[in-house]
Amino acid sequence: MEIQDISRAIMAVLFAAGECVDAKRLAMALEVDEDEIHTAAKTLMDSLAFERSGIRMLKLENAYQLCSSPEMAGYVTKALETRKPPRLSASQLETLTVIAYYQPATKAYVEQIRGVDSSYSISALLNKKLIEDCGRLNVPGRPILYRTTPDFLRTFALQSLDELPEMDLINFRADRQQQLEMAEMIVPAEEVPAEETVQ
Repeated sequence: MEIQDISRAIMAVLFAAGECVDAKRLAMALEVDEDEIHTAAKTLMDSLAFERSGIRMLKLENAYQLCSSPEMAGYVTKALETRKPPRLSASQLETLTVIAYYQPATKAYVEQIRGVDSSYSISALLNKKLIEDCGRLNVPGRPILYRTTPDFLRTFALQSLDELPEMDLINFRADRQQQLEMAEMIVPAEEVPAEETVQ
């Protein structure tokens, strides 16, 4: 397949999907190498931006998604009568920051760093689909682990977590090492029995 044909196919798939689609999945569907997907996607992204199209394509980690261009936001909002998403409170932003930098993180770990109860903030972030549970630690109590979602990347205009700004983590380095060691005891979410998924 030519790059232009791959680009057109990618655009069609992303339009139909309405959400981000992983590059591996696109490669399987189009029966091409994943490198060709990334090359064609980059060509398409550049083309849409150069032509100042009303559509843009985002890269989120190893996935792609179509969205409306930022310049058209006013028209889209007016036409669809959508409201701006509610802003994050200071406590929700603080909780999200801890999870983003220390993921996967348990509620107890977030509370240890913040020094306050974080139940409401975690619940609000789950409802806004900025975080998700990603399994449980295989320790007594089997606490839920949380990580950020593709919506988090989209909301903060990041292509990957590597783009998060550097932060001074000195005070928590020992705890982070312990967190990484505990990560080896993670039970994937799909292996958790249904009655244990509610905390």
